[in-house]
Amino acid sequence: WERLWSLILICTFFLLLVWFYFWWEAHNDYNEFNWFLYNRSGKWSDGTVPILATTAAGFTYIAFLMILALCHVAVGQQLNLHWLHKIGVTVALLTTIIGVIWVTQMWGEEWDVVWISFQATGPFLHVGALATVTALAWLMAGQVARAEKTRFQLMVLLIYLSVLLTLYFIPLSISSPCIMERGSLKAAPSIIGHQGAPMLAPENTILSFNRALQRNVSGLEAEVTISLDGVPFLMRDRTLRRTTNVRRVFPERQFEDASLFNWTDLSSLNAGRWFLKDDPFWTVQLMSTTERWSVGNQTVCSLEQMLKLAARSKTWAVFTLRRPPPSHPHYHDWVNITLDTVLRSGIPQHQQTSLQKLPIKTLQNQGISRVLLRYNQASARDVRVFNEHNMSVTLYTVNEPWLYSLLWCSGVPSVSSEMPQVLKKLQYPLWLMTPDEYCLIWISADLISFAVVLGIFIFQKWRMSGMRSYNPEQIMLSAGVRRSSRDVNIMKEKLIFS
Repeated sequence: WERLWSLILICTFFLLLVWFYFWWEAHNDYNEFNWFLYNRSGKWSDGTVPILATTAAGFTYIAFLMILALCHVAVGQQLNLHWLHKIGVTVALLTTIIGVIWVTQMWGEEWDVVWISFQATGPFLHVGALATVTALAWLMAGQVARAEKTRFQLMVLLIYLSVLLTLYFIPLSISSPCIMERGSLKAAPSIIGHQGAPMLAPENTILSFNRALQRNVSGLEAEVTISLDGVPFLMRDRTLRRTTNVRRVFPERQFEDASLFNWTDLSSLNAGRWFLKDDPFWTVQLMSTTERWSVGNQTVCSLEQMLKLAARSKTWAVFTLRRPPPSHPHYHDWVNITLDTVLRSGIPQHQQTSLQKLPIKTLQNQGISRVLLRYNQASARDVRVFNEHNMSVTLYTVNEPWLYSLLWCSGVPSVSSEMPQVLKKLQYPLWLMTPDEYCLIWISADLISFAVVLGIFIFQKWRMSGMRSYNPEQIMLSAGVRRSSRDVNIMKEKLIFS
C-alpha cells in the first residue's frame, strides 16, 4: 500500500513538472490563450494568472513531499503519508490530468511549444537532469549496501544504471539550430509589429503602430474587416465589444458583427479606454499621465490610414482579410475593395501572401512570393527550402527572446511579434555553441558524473561493510553509547533500517 502511494506521488510529481514546464514555455502565447477564452466566454480576463498560481502552489507542495519521501528512503523507512497528504496528492493528480485534457481539446497545437522549446533548453535540461540523477546515487548506493536480498540489489542497480546510461547518450538525439558554427549565423530576422505594439498601446490603433515604428520595426501587420459602406478597417474580433465602447454608444448593437457597422459609426467609437481599464499586459501603471491621455483617445483605424503610415515610414505592411457575412453588401467584391485601398495608399508594390504551407511549385504557380505561418508550422528544414527558392517566410507570433533566438539560428528572414520593444534589444542569440563545444560539454559532464557515481558507490559499500558482522544484542547494547564513532553510527543505522 505504501509502495502504491509512493508510485502515485512520483507520477504526480513528474506530471506536474511537465505541466509547469508547459506553462512556463507557453508564455509566448499567453495573449493568444486569453483571446481564445474571450471568444468562448465573451468576457476579457487574464486566464493565465489563476492557472500559474495554482500550478506553482501545487508543484511546490508535491516537490516538498518528494523531498520528504527521499529523506525516508535515506534512512530506510516507508513513506507513511498522512491521510491529509494523500488527499492533497490525489487532488493535485486529478486536477492536473483534467487540465491536460482541457488544454489538449481547446488549445491542442500549443503542445508543439514543448518540443520546440527543447531545441532551446535541451542541452541545459540534460546537464540539470544528469546532476540530479548523479546526486541520487547516494540514496541508491545506500539501498544497495543495506539490502539483504541480492535480487533487490540487482533490481535497484539495473533501474538506476538504465536511467544513468540513457542520460549519458541522450545528447545523440538532441538537435538545435543554435548548435552551429558562428560564421554560419545569418542576420537577425526582421521584426513586424503585429497589431503595432499592443503592449504599449491599444492594438490596431495609430498610436500602437507609431510605437512600433519608434522601435524600428520592418513592417506592420493587422487583421482587416470591411465595413457596411465598403471601408476596410482594422479589427481582430468579430464584434466590437472588447476593444471599443460600443456597449455605451450602441448598446442594442453590441453583439452585431463588426462588419455591419458603417464607417461613420465606427469612427465615433473610442478604441483606447478599454486598454486603460483591462490593462491586458500589465503596462498601464508604467505610463505617464500624458501617455494615458493619448491612449484613452484612440479611435478605430482604417486600412488606408495604416498603409499610408507604412508608406511614409518606408516599411511594408502585412494584413489578413476576413470575409464579411453573406448578408453583407460587399460579400462578393470585398477583395477588390481592399485592393483599391492598397493602390490609393502609395505602397510601391504588392506581394500576395499565403497563410498555408503549400508545395513550392504550387506557390510559384499562384504568384505567391511570401508565406505567413505560425511558428510551429515551419521547421528549420522548411525554412531552408523556402529560402533556397527565394520564398520569403514570416513566422508569427514570436514574443519570447528564446523563440526569437531559435528562429534566428534557423535562418528565418522575418517574424511577427506583439513585443517588438523586447526583441529589438537582442543583439545576438541568447546562446550559440559550435558542435565541438557542445561535444566537449557533453562528454565532460558524462565523465564527471560517472566518476562521482562510482566514488559514491565505493564509499557507501566501504561505510556499510561492517554492518553484517553485528548481531542484534551488540546493536542494542551499543546504541546507548554516548561516544560517537563510525561503528556506533553503523549499528544505529542498522537498527533503524531493520
